[in-house]
Amino acid sequence: MKPLAAFALQARRGIRVVLADIDDTITLHGKLPSASYAALERLRAAGLIVIPVTGRPAGWCDHIARMWPVDAVVGENGAFWFRYDAGARKLRKRYIFGDEERALRRARLGSIAERVLKEVPGTAVASDQPYREADLAIDFCEDVPPLPIASVRRIVGIMESEGLTAKASSIHVNGWFGGYDKLSTARLMLREEFAIDLDAERDAIVFAGDSPNDQPMFAYFPNAVGVANIAAMAELMTSLPAWVTPSEGALGFVELADALLAARAGA
Repeated sequence: MKPLAAFALQARRGIRVVLADIDDTITLHGKLPSASYAALERLRAAGLIVIPVTGRPAGWCDHIARMWPVDAVVGENGAFWFRYDAGARKLRKRYIFGDEERALRRARLGSIAERVLKEVPGTAVASDQPYREADLAIDFCEDVPPLPIASVRRIVGIMESEGLTAKASSIHVNGWFGGYDKLSTARLMLREEFAIDLDAERDAIVFAGDSPNDQPMFAYFPNAVGVANIAAMAELMTSLPAWVTPSEGALGFVELADALLAARAGA
């Protein structure tokens, strides 16, 4: 990873879409600082498309799509995207799998959760699980004392042995039935909602993140950016972003926003 300061001015000037993880990327120590929220507003006011791409649940994403200064949100690691249509005053929801199929898949997750909790001491089902529609989230750091990397690897291994796709974030391990991820759903969403061909225009897109579930984005986008706390999860990763901010979490996201906006202003 190269320092953000080495991100070329001309490349930054060409960015028109900002995709970003939420936890420990837009947030800092579990909170959403006013500076990073304002950075979302400033990016949109400058004409960029701004879309969080998160592992957080549908219940949270309903609020984010309606209330945050964003153009849409991808949630549960690619299970869906939501977009608020201000003209129609309606929240548009697009799921990768239909209601019946999601219910069938969700019904199989309970026994897997029980196995993880039994075999990996100190874990818990994530507190946001009741608001999820497609995946299982196991907490190893958010509302429980932080567990070692070995425990995170064990959670992933159990989920995979049960046939789940499993990805670790900075706080949870998420598991789901299906081959989608943040990248595949972002590709569909950009095409259907914004008429953007991701494969043709990936140089015009920045993704910001910090953890293993962001790896499909890091591997794909030449202008992917990690906030500084990515170092804490690096040993679980094989794909790292091109750039890294000086500061962690929300502070790093603000640094990225400032760099993009300075380039558009001709600074």
